[in-house]
Amino acid sequence: MSKKYKLLWLSILFDGIGMLSFVIPFVGEFSDVIWAPLSAYLIFQMYQGVEGKVASVVSFIEEAGILGTDLLPTFTLTWIYKFVIKKYLKH
Repeated sequence: MSKKYKLLWLSILFDGIGMLSFVIPFVGEFSDVIWAPLSAYLIFQMYQGVEGKVASVVSFIEEAGILGTDLLPTFTLTWIYKFVIKKYLKH
């Protein structure tokens, strides 16, 4: 499996972990305190460069639930941007 698709599977996995906070009432809000900075770090490591920096800020804000965006699959959206949208923007 190529690095590209490993990133996709990891992205889906990490988005799933981020959404677990909705499964466990009350514990979920506490887990967001831990998951928000961890997800920001992980996405920064996975998608290096400008994409990783922007994605890490978005991921932190999203997972912390600051703007009511806790449902966005940030990791997967970053993968789509990097490997699908960006490809078409170059043309």
